[in-house]
Amino acid sequence: QGQTLYLPVYSHLYHGEVHPKTGKPSETLVSTHVSIRNTDMKAAIRITSARYYNTDGKLLREYLAAPQTIPPLGTHELFVPRSDSSGGSGANFIIDWSAERPVNPPLVEALHADIREARTLLFITTGQPIQTR
Repeated sequence: QGQTLYLPVYSHLYHGEVHPKTGKPSETLVSTHVSIRNTDMKAAIRITSARYYNTDGKLLREYLAAPQTIPPLGTHELFVPRSDSSGGSGANFIIDWSAERPVNPPLVEALHADIREARTLLFITTGQPIQTR
C-alpha cells in the first residue's frame, strides 16, 4: 500500500578523456524529466514526498509543496532544468507514495536530455523500491 523509491538522476555526465591539466574529464549538463505513472487501472495513488539529493547525499529540496494524488493511469511530472547542476553526477530523488488499498506500484522514470542542433543525448533511469509499507 506504499513504498519509498530511489530514483538515480544526473545533473551532468562525465565523458571523454581526463584533461592533463585539470585531472577531470569533460562534462555535459542534462535536464531531467521525472515521470511518476500510476499503473493501477482502478485506484488513485498519493505521492507524499519527492526529495532531491546531490552526489554527497545532501538534501537540496523537496519538489512537492503538498501531497499529490495521481488518478488511475495518470502521471505526475517533475523537472530539473539543465541549468541546475547542483545535483551532480550522483544525484537522486527519494519518492514516497501510498494508497488506501493494495494497488499496482507506480512506474517511476527519469528522462535525461541534452538536445542541440548537432547532437541529441537521451537516456532513462528507473526508480527502485528501497522500503515497502
